[in-house]
Amino acid sequence: MSEINVTPFVDVMLVLLIIFMVTAPLLTAGVPIDLPDSRASQLPADQQQVTISIDQAGYVYIDDVEVPTGGLSQALESLPQIGGEGPEITLRADRGLDYGRVMAVMGELNRAGLNRISLITNAAAPASVNNGSSDGE
Repeated sequence: MSEINVTPFVDVMLVLLIIFMVTAPLLTAGVPIDLPDSRASQLPADQQQVTISIDQAGYVYIDDVEVPTGGLSQALESLPQIGGEGPEITLRADRGLDYGRVMAVMGELNRAGLNRISLITNAAAPASVNNGSSDGE
């Protein structure tokens, strides 16, 4: 018999393809964060993105590398500047964080001249919004 049976090879390759397709979206962010929900449309992915994550404890990460406390401004200055502009920033913050902590990080980004900031959320469910009254209406 001079033929090679490629059917088992194709079956194994298809299984591997499915495994990689399922696990690839999980590998984009290594810092586990419980993102808030939103119905906003997704922005196109940019090649010059830097992901800044803030976990539930308030620790800041730049592309999965933890930034030492008080060292965010120095870490932001070391980001590459291309064409006079810095990279686009994607900010991932845990839903349980204090609003002031997120604003402090955004203030440091603004001070470093990084003004193109995208906030990352879950798009699975609409965000719960109240009417601002405190009497429960």
